[in-house]
Amino acid sequence: MPASASVPARVHPLAVAARLIVLALVAALTLIATRDPGQLRWIALLLVAALPALFAPDHRIAAPIGRFAEAAVVGLAAGSVAVAANGTIAAGFGAEAILPYLVVPLLTAGLQRRATEGAALLGVATVAMVAGGLVVGHGDTVILQPGYLAACGQWLVLGAIITFAADTMRQLMTPVENKPQPYAEATRLLTQLRSVARSLPGATLDPGGISEHLLEELRQVAPGHRAAVLSASGGGRLVVLAQTGAERVDWEVTLDADSAIADAWASQQPQTASRSQARSHQGGDASSLVVPLVAGVRTIGLVILEADVPSAYPSAVVARVTEVTGPAALRLEAALLFDDVRSLATNEERQRLAREIHDGVAQELVMVGYGIDNAQATLPEGADETAEELRTLRGEVTRVITELRLSLFELRSEVDRNGGLAAAIAEYARTLGTSAGLRVHFTFDESTARLPAATEAELLRIAQEAITNARKHAGASNLWVTCTVDPPYAQIEVTDDGKGFADDRPDGRYGLAIMAERAERIRGRLEIRPRHPSGTTVAVVLGTSARRDSVRDSVSAPEGE
Repeated sequence: MPASASVPARVHPLAVAARLIVLALVAALTLIATRDPGQLRWIALLLVAALPALFAPDHRIAAPIGRFAEAAVVGLAAGSVAVAANGTIAAGFGAEAILPYLVVPLLTAGLQRRATEGAALLGVATVAMVAGGLVVGHGDTVILQPGYLAACGQWLVLGAIITFAADTMRQLMTPVENKPQPYAEATRLLTQLRSVARSLPGATLDPGGISEHLLEELRQVAPGHRAAVLSASGGGRLVVLAQTGAERVDWEVTLDADSAIADAWASQQPQTASRSQARSHQGGDASSLVVPLVAGVRTIGLVILEADVPSAYPSAVVARVTEVTGPAALRLEAALLFDDVRSLATNEERQRLAREIHDGVAQELVMVGYGIDNAQATLPEGADETAEELRTLRGEVTRVITELRLSLFELRSEVDRNGGLAAAIAEYARTLGTSAGLRVHFTFDESTARLPAATEAELLRIAQEAITNARKHAGASNLWVTCTVDPPYAQIEVTDDGKGFADDRPDGRYGLAIMAERAERIRGRLEIRPRHPSGTTVAVVLGTSARRDSVRDSVSAPEGE
């Protein structure tokens, strides 16, 4: 049998049971009508013809052949059973004992949407009934008997009705599938996610917090000198969610390198190695264990454990570690998905607000400015006071339009996947500094490793708020922006030489509250301190202090535009 002509067999218990029940029914009717056990040979032939339907109901060739064989056997058996029943039942009506089985192949073909096959089965059955009446049933008498013709005609008509009504029956029998609209389904899932998040210990779906808790659990199972939890990011790289150890580690974060990290990610199996998985390791004895965090069929992250002794992770330790990481993978996947949903929703809302501001109030303010210009142009001579008021009003409208354009720039600013956090902050600071006449000084100390995308987005928003506050309210001449990134550590500082921060300013308190909420969301801390001799420093710090000797790709610009 060619491979293309076969499909995996699927036995349907209800269909098998129904077919056997009908077969037993016609066997009993045949025996009662004929009182001749020899007529049960037709039942045996029907059973043989039904074998493909019983054991290979979905086979492309065997199943249809079996149904045609059933129709032919029923037609041939009708004449023989009619003759054998003559004298017990009215002449010719003995065929009624075997003909009900004709419904079985016809109904099967109809339910499978095989209308052409159903018509062909009716034709085969008709020919077989005529042949049965002529040959098997001694045609000189049976084929001419009205009872035989009536019985055969009746079941052929019923078979035709069943064949062409089967599709309607199938639709009525199939339950209506409820297909919710995409937004309704999204609302339902988000509602469930919110309920789950509130019921979790600590009511948190924070990937960093879950990763730190996992490392604490693993410390009890497999003590070591270094450990980290990494998750996937864009561009085939990994980001550090949490790590522990006496020294900060510059982990290998690419998945195309020859390392246990790449092997564990690809194979979804724990990997041990006799060398460190850190690029900053100084050499010497080391053992590492890399355990993939697998949720379903997808690898969502890795756990790395290292010790500065040989053979620190035998199979027994690996087994204990995987017992801990299995359930943790599901928790981390939920947290990462929640982060993705929140980021997508936030970005979409920012873009929506930017579109509405641009298409709405910004355009209306531009029209107001044009109206003021027209009014100035048509003023009569001598209306100097009115002209001055219009010039003042025009200047205020221009200022508001500029503020709106800067707000649009802020709303649309994102951390580029390739550019990084420092580049996004520099672009924003340079743009706002130019608009305000500020001299901007940059100092960047950024590792090649990346923070999680959600964390980078929050740090960018904090930096934007601090830069905006300095531009609007500080009255400064210089702005210093420092960005240090050494995952999972990061520190962003924005310093100005203005008049300092006024605690009694309502908008200042609101901006502080926004920055504090963002810092708390990523488990960071917000620091505000005065600058000597004047000005303010706003800093957000994430994690512990950086390795000053190993942070690479450092960029320092003493002054900006």
